[in-house]
Amino acid sequence: MFSLSDTVLDTGYLRNALRDQGCGAFIAFEGWVRDHNDGQQVLRLEYEAYSALAEKEGLAIIREAVDRFPVRQASCVHRIGELGLGDLAVWVGVSAPHRDEAFLACRYIIDEVKHRVPIWKKEYYLNGDSGWANCEACGQA
Repeated sequence: MFSLSDTVLDTGYLRNALRDQGCGAFIAFEGWVRDHNDGQQVLRLEYEAYSALAEKEGLAIIREAVDRFPVRQASCVHRIGELGLGDLAVWVGVSAPHRDEAFLACRYIIDEVKHRVPIWKKEYYLNGDSGWANCEACGQA
């Protein structure tokens, strides 16, 4: 499962959805909004996504992880909209018979989501400026 959410994530619900009696391991990754980036003090973030493509590509990544690693279940939910400091921005969970496979699949999922899924992060800074993070090509012809 991959989804976008404009509301606070219920990690207990997400974790319980991946429970499996055949699994001895559950691994989760939580990405939180931090107060700094690239030497700037961050006040808040805003995430935007091309929803149809994001959900399609996110689901493909989950399927790849399940096929590539011997895991039973995997899920990722990414927030969109405005988020404050400390808010949970992205959650990845994986259940597997063994911990190594769960760790590897979880790492694969978050790395691929950050690289391939069309979600953009705008940072708002203490000095009043704002900018799209990691957007080297933004504004180029």
